[in-house]
Amino acid sequence: MTHPEPAGDRTVLVVAKAPVPGLVKTRLVPPLTHAEAAELAAAALADTLDAAAACECDRVVVALDGARPTWFPSTLTVVAQRGADFTERLADAWTYAGRGPSARTVQIGMDTPQVRAADLDAAFVAVETPGVDTALGFAADGGWWVLAMRGADPGVFHGVPMSTPRTGLAQLAALEARGRSVALLPTLRDVDEVADIPEVAAAAPDTRFAAFAHSLGLTRKDRTMV
Repeated sequence: MTHPEPAGDRTVLVVAKAPVPGLVKTRLVPPLTHAEAAELAAAALADTLDAAAACECDRVVVALDGARPTWFPSTLTVVAQRGADFTERLADAWTYAGRGPSARTVQIGMDTPQVRAADLDAAFVAVETPGVDTALGFAADGGWWVLAMRGADPGVFHGVPMSTPRTGLAQLAALEARGRSVALLPTLRDVDEVADIPEVAAAAPDTRFAAFAHSLGLTRKDRTMV
């Protein structure tokens, strides 16, 4: 019988944009205003950071595009995203966060506020299991919402087209081509379009994201009451 490796040197890496009106979640405008889209993004990011803080990790690192919000907890390690495109920014963030061959790193974004601490713990356990060094969770739109690796390999992003309906499958192929043993995690829906909001809010009704979506009349509960 095999057992997962012991915990230790666990990092949650959150790749995010500062929730600034006009610069974040612009695909939600219209029907949302830029201010509403930014506030919804801020709620989603805060929920994500709550989940990261509550999971069994040793540190949380945020690779941030933009200025650090004043409401960020002081315990967070925040580093600026660097690179000419998103692929380079991901690679740079992993170079910083995934230190050492035994380091376990779980990367998420800010578009899945329904993520719980247990989901992140499961990703860590996956890559601490003998015979597995990588875990990937597809997003419902064809992308991916989580990537976990034991031992950082920033090169896994090279040549992977981002923000396409086949990004998830392309990322899986790139991981396997570099000799990584990949376990698949559950698929989640991320928030890219207004149509995504009711389902995500319903999956996590106790979140800031769901509360603000409800205030905008964008949840399933709002629709059934009409």
